[in-house]
Amino acid sequence: MIQRFLNFTYWLGNRYPMTTPAPAPVSAPCAFLSAGLRPFFFAAALFAGIAIPAWALILTQGWQLPGLFTGRDWHIHEMLFGYFPAVLAGFILTAIPSWTGRPAVTGAPLGALLGLWLAGRLALALAPWNWPVALLDLAFSLVLLIFVVREIAASRTWRHLPIAILVAALVVANGLFHARGIAPQLAGAGERLALAVMALFISLIGGRIIPAFTRNWFKQQGIANSPSEFSGYDKAVLLMSAAGLLLWVGWPYRTVTGVALLLLGLAHVVRLLRWQFWQTWREPLVTVLHLGYLWLALAFALLGTAILAPALITVSAALHALTTGAVGTMTLAVMTRASRGHTGRPLRADGLSVGIYLSITGAAVLRTGIGLLPFDYLTTIGFSALLWCLAFILFLVSYGPMLLRAKAP
Repeated sequence: MIQRFLNFTYWLGNRYPMTTPAPAPVSAPCAFLSAGLRPFFFAAALFAGIAIPAWALILTQGWQLPGLFTGRDWHIHEMLFGYFPAVLAGFILTAIPSWTGRPAVTGAPLGALLGLWLAGRLALALAPWNWPVALLDLAFSLVLLIFVVREIAASRTWRHLPIAILVAALVVANGLFHARGIAPQLAGAGERLALAVMALFISLIGGRIIPAFTRNWFKQQGIANSPSEFSGYDKAVLLMSAAGLLLWVGWPYRTVTGVALLLLGLAHVVRLLRWQFWQTWREPLVTVLHLGYLWLALAFALLGTAILAPALITVSAALHALTTGAVGTMTLAVMTRASRGHTGRPLRADGLSVGIYLSITGAAVLRTGIGLLPFDYLTTIGFSALLWCLAFILFLVSYGPMLLRAKAP
């Protein structure tokens, strides 16, 4: 069955190619669609800057959207299956050509894919229909999955197959979320599966880029020590993460799950120590990658604590350490660095970049610390949402022009 699917995607790619030959340098009007990160990072940042303040108004003022999901359901769905897949698409569409040696998706096909993502966001917010909206929303991730599998199969780079598996799991999670009208009990599993996919993407991709970028910066600075190379320990942590997160998806309140998550938090802290994060403080563009990974380790530990000792911390606070903290910080870290690198800018954080990192960190601290900080619930939510919004406004102000224009000379 799997081989038939791979053969089908390979045939589909030859019959209806999404990619175009490697483009020549483009003029400024075409730059926006010259690489996957340009439209999707821009759209993801714009959407994130709107969606969270909208959720804050829904929560505090009782506003409702006319679409399929309202209130909490819309907020959760659009962060899990709207914002994150957009950032993921920007990263994958940009990285896969270098991984596989295949040509990139550019021009009209890239614009069509962006339009499909945007149609899903508008449909979820405005259209109350069930299955038509669900199919439209799922279409984007399905097309992205077909592209990833097709590229891996065509290039025979099977070592990248875990990326396709995680994208497929995200599609399944979204389907479970939409199936809540038929089987409401599946919605929670869909949410947890999506969160597990996010955590595994950070573990997998972060484990590639953080030590690599740190090593490059160490060489530039003449620092003798070097982050540990990928080894058996890293493989063990990835396998432990997959097993522990699957346990959490299926049995989220069992004692064994809490213990497993606590151990995962410790394992990821050790992994971070192996990358020598304390030596990166002079370059925020590198430090923020380590900070995002630290939030991941903290999220595992807090989730385990919330299961084993719920009086100490709520599950909601622990989950926001993963979403606002790990996902928010890591996606912005990748978006800022990749935007600079792929548009020919220096790989150095400027003042606005530091403002982005401080804002998202403040948003995560406030949202995770609800119940521990000396502020009431709605006030804390409001300030956290304000800082989140500020982080993405700063990204659009600083990096939006880079994404819209041709490469720097």
